[in-house]
Amino acid sequence: MKYFCLLGLSALLLACSSSEKKTETNADGGWTVYPPLHAMMATLTNANGLKATITPYGGKVMSLWVPDKNGKLGDIVLGYDSASQYPTGNPYFGALIGRYGNRIGKGQFSIDGTTYQLATNNGANALHGGPGGFHNVMWNAVEGTPNSVTLTYTSNDGEEGYPGTLKAKVVYTLTDANELSIDYEATTDKPTVVNLTHHSFFNLNGEGEGDILNHELQIIADKFTPVDEGLIPTGELKPVAATPFDFNKSTPIGARINEDDTQLKYGKGYDHNWVLKREGAGLSLAAVVTEPTSGRVMEVWTTEPGLQFYSGNFLDGSDTGKGGKKYQFRTAFCLEAQHFPDSPNKPEFPATLLKPGEVYKQKTVYKFLVKKV
Repeated sequence: MKYFCLLGLSALLLACSSSEKKTETNADGGWTVYPPLHAMMATLTNANGLKATITPYGGKVMSLWVPDKNGKLGDIVLGYDSASQYPTGNPYFGALIGRYGNRIGKGQFSIDGTTYQLATNNGANALHGGPGGFHNVMWNAVEGTPNSVTLTYTSNDGEEGYPGTLKAKVVYTLTDANELSIDYEATTDKPTVVNLTHHSFFNLNGEGEGDILNHELQIIADKFTPVDEGLIPTGELKPVAATPFDFNKSTPIGARINEDDTQLKYGKGYDHNWVLKREGAGLSLAAVVTEPTSGRVMEVWTTEPGLQFYSGNFLDGSDTGKGGKKYQFRTAFCLEAQHFPDSPNKPEFPATLLKPGEVYKQKTVYKFLVKKV
């Protein structure tokens, strides 16, 4: 049985009472939540009218309303009308991902000579922390303001096979600069691996409003990490030049997505990690997406070395989202700031090992602008 604090609709913290607010598994194996999830949504607003709603279930962004070139607000993330739909819906819509975002080959890694076997949920591999990853747990709301909310979660030693008790904290902030800022921290009591990220599915024309193939994408990267058929990196850092993976100049997502390329075939489109060109240790621009019809522009800034671009290749109409819309093939994209997939098994990649006494920190910012011409 897990306990959590109640977060009000205005994103202000209310009193926490473990005897009254809890989750438990019912006889059918599903979640029973007291109070119901819809009573715990945080609504963040900024001075410009932007709005985001967040549920503590998986720390998921349920909606994100930003203006188009005419000043009209539109919701640009896939999801569901009610928070109560998320436990049985697409597990990754808007979610916080951990302990390890992306894939770990064969669900195994070793630390100091000890091999750890993780829960596998993507063929033979572990994906996004396993079936019981951070996207599928109740986070605690410990602090809130009208434009921010702080969520915490303690992942016990051995959860999903990971060593150490990991204490994670994530702060969502909707700034007056029209940014959705996400700050992550984590500590551990045993050596472990950590790679936290965020998994909103974006469509800048509006969620459910057609495919994303005309969205123009720029990724600030000269290399990417090719994968095998199971989407595990081979270890190579391959130049993007003269490949369909070169987005150094803004290019429509659909321009080369169907080319006869082995990597595109493996991912059924784009589902790969780019090696970012970073400038120093702070925030660096990772990507820019422009939607020509609405004029909406999204910049991604991050402290991370990699960015996973996923072009919605596994959306197939089976997810019925907001307003009864069916989310079809390639009707959304994800840009997930991260360390590289399978880094625990690739010593040549940037390290993801976290030791006791260290503090894991990550910051990613999604900044929204408009292009009127």
